[in-house]
Amino acid sequence: MAAQDELDEAMVEAFMEKALGDISGTMITGLCHPGDRLGLFKDLAVGGPVGSQELADRLELNERYVREWLRGMTAAGYLKEPEPGRFTLPAEHAPALADENGPMFLGGVYQMMPAAMAPYERLIEAFRRGGGVRQSDYPDILWDGMSRFTGSWFESAMVDDWLSTFPHVVEKLERGIDVADIGCGAGRAQIVLAERFPRSRFTGFDSFPGQVERARANAEKAGVADRVTFEIGDVAQGLPGRYDLVTTFDVVHDAAQPKRLLAAIRAAVKDDGDYLMLEINCEDRPEDNVGPVAAMFYGFSVFYCMTTSLASGGAALGTCGMSEAVVREMCAEAGFSEVARSTADDPFNVLYDIKP
Repeated sequence: MAAQDELDEAMVEAFMEKALGDISGTMITGLCHPGDRLGLFKDLAVGGPVGSQELADRLELNERYVREWLRGMTAAGYLKEPEPGRFTLPAEHAPALADENGPMFLGGVYQMMPAAMAPYERLIEAFRRGGGVRQSDYPDILWDGMSRFTGSWFESAMVDDWLSTFPHVVEKLERGIDVADIGCGAGRAQIVLAERFPRSRFTGFDSFPGQVERARANAEKAGVADRVTFEIGDVAQGLPGRYDLVTTFDVVHDAAQPKRLLAAIRAAVKDDGDYLMLEINCEDRPEDNVGPVAAMFYGFSVFYCMTTSLASGGAALGTCGMSEAVVREMCAEAGFSEVARSTADDPFNVLYDIKP
């Protein structure tokens, strides 16, 4: 370390300001979860300026907590205080904080954050001894938050943005085909596709029983259970049939055995079929993955993606482990012949259409 008199004091102060800002952001993210979970944001979005007692009474909450929460969110700039003691949610902030079905909604992320950090001591031990945190070690709210977070993408961008760049896939789905979704989670993607393409048939596979149960319940609730089924299984061991279309949505980088998984998918895609892979939008060179979005990706990797793979003795590619160059290399190794990248502009994800 450089001697004290060699330090650039301006840089020291600038970094201290950044570090304090990051700590503040962590606290505000923590406050956003009760704002979402307890309905505070949604209530503020539909009403005018409100006092803490009135808001607490409407939502049957403790006024003292509501008042402190309102003060904290106002200090952070999430809320406004147009007159002393009365608070409002700016309309421009509502899409991120209160619009459950919109493409910008972040409520699922706020729900995921405390859940992802719940097995913290297990993660610290993994840092020391290796291994990882198993999916079963996380609380159930993680899966609900994950479904809410990704669900807004599927419902707002799946067909009109992502699939529209591959019109031949849309045409097949409209005509009616058999589709398998690997790592289906709570089933949001397949349910959205089933609602949009009623002539096609969908089967979701996931190795985590809890997610399959949620997916089945979601399909029943959506009224598509006659065309969407879900099965428990490790697809890396092979699929039970062949399909016109196989999909993975942010799955391969999580997989314990990504190469074996891709080989199994290749065997399951019909010769004239397609494999759609949605993966994280990251750079080929790790040193180019910098900035707030990349930092968020690496955080999710440590707290979930990488560690759950390591818990199974896996490859631990991590959230930024499936860049375009890696996708092309691994797909070629698995026996695929062609990889086309979607032109949809998305800072978080990239969709690839991959041919046998």
